[in-house]
Amino acid sequence: MHKLTLAALAATVLLAAPAAAQDDDLVARGEYLVTGPAGCGNCHSPMGPTGFIEGQELGGRLVEANDMFTAIAPNITPASHIADWSDAELARAIREGIRPDGSVIGPPMPFTFYRGLSDTDLAAIVAYLRTVPTVDHDPGQSAYNIPLPPAYGPPVDSVADIPAGVTVEYGEYLAGPVAHCMECHTPMGPMGPMVDTELGRGGFEFHGPWGISVASNITSHEDGLAGYSDADIAAMITQGVRPDGSPMFPPMPYGFLANMTDEDLAAIILYLRSLPPLPDAG
Repeated sequence: MHKLTLAALAATVLLAAPAAAQDDDLVARGEYLVTGPAGCGNCHSPMGPTGFIEGQELGGRLVEANDMFTAIAPNITPASHIADWSDAELARAIREGIRPDGSVIGPPMPFTFYRGLSDTDLAAIVAYLRTVPTVDHDPGQSAYNIPLPPAYGPPVDSVADIPAGVTVEYGEYLAGPVAHCMECHTPMGPMGPMVDTELGRGGFEFHGPWGISVASNITSHEDGLAGYSDADIAAMITQGVRPDGSPMFPPMPYGFLANMTDEDLAAIILYLRSLPPLPDAG
């Protein structure tokens, strides 16, 4: 009987080990996305005069205040309201912009692109957010003077993984649903970024303590990236430095993008090279 019990216990451990490893892999993938190309902390981490406040990562902050809205990125650590949300509810809020009570999350969350997050990567982000250190911080509530849509599109049932690799397809996935580069680098229209006609053309303005920065043209046009080498583009994405050595302005999340793997960065550059050439907006 003793031997049978030990055998059963060993079998249980062997069966549990792969599941535990899978969980660890999922959290690791989520950490890579959140602290790397997705750059969630770029909006959700409190900032002081010299940059992000140490120990307050993902604790929420004021992102934008203008005539249309005051947008506050909420605290998304386990100390916040998301602790009471199920994983499915948190996933829906991230990908579709719908809270558990049915209310809609307003801009500037890039739901145009987040709707394309794969099921696996979405689950990884949720899994990682459950593990981050708690931050006791209430950044307040957003207020909108513009009508919000009832939804950003039909419910998203499932999104398949895009095979990872240095390919245009995977680069498009990273630059779109993951890093949402195309959200900021595409001119805005009444219904949001004009991705069908103006993708990557630049021209969107950002206001902050640094003044005004304008999203660059990142298409293959001569107004865009045609005159830059891959190394030039890589330095601009991950270091915020132009080929002439001049610094680039926020809100590009250079510090987060610097955490990307070389392969993922190469895939993004390959995709940007494939964008149809468009002259600067304006």
